[in-house]
Amino acid sequence: MTRKPWDLDFTAEPTEVAALRRIMRLHLGLWGLQEVVDDAQLCVSELVSNVIKHVGPGTPATLAVSMNGVHLRIEIHDPDTRALPVLLDMNVGSEGGRGVSLIDAVAERWGVQLRPDRKVAWCELATGLASSDGHVEGPGVRRAEALLRLSAEGKTLQRPGTGPVTAVAEDSVITAIADFLHWLRAHGCDVDEALDRAQSRYEAELRSGTATEVGEPCR
Repeated sequence: MTRKPWDLDFTAEPTEVAALRRIMRLHLGLWGLQEVVDDAQLCVSELVSNVIKHVGPGTPATLAVSMNGVHLRIEIHDPDTRALPVLLDMNVGSEGGRGVSLIDAVAERWGVQLRPDRKVAWCELATGLASSDGHVEGPGVRRAEALLRLSAEGKTLQRPGTGPVTAVAEDSVITAIADFLHWLRAHGCDVDEALDRAQSRYEAELRSGTATEVGEPCR
């Protein structure tokens, strides 16, 4: 999966925060990174709110999102090189520094870069990716990949039997279907749409007579 860097210019206003959160959810869904959506949205909210509070409403800013290896990198660019976010040792009930503390709690790392014409507040989130162009690893995804490799090599897991399907075999098939749904979701696909397409194809094969004949019922 190719995850190309992207950026978006915006005006730092409270009304823009919700829109930026929605955009993050959309793009991370397309990238197959649903597991980090909540943390990414939190970081965007706090970084933008920091610009609004310490630089001022109406500040022109830029959201930039990219992959740094297997980490998701989120950057907020603004033109003020003086107002720097600082992590404070807060007392209970203190509001100062709360946003940076939240970012510090969910991000693997964060910081600020000063450039001649702007500052860049950034953070990086762990994604669970095995590689920058891979997908989120998980038991279901790994098993589905193994089944896909077997299929590509023209192999079968087990010869179909002539008797009724046992409860264990039925559960194995259901588990395999669930694993493929994990695989589809990990690649950013719409699982409901995939199920609808699979059902339509199955019914079409039944009508055309190309489907396997019905055997004895499961038990």
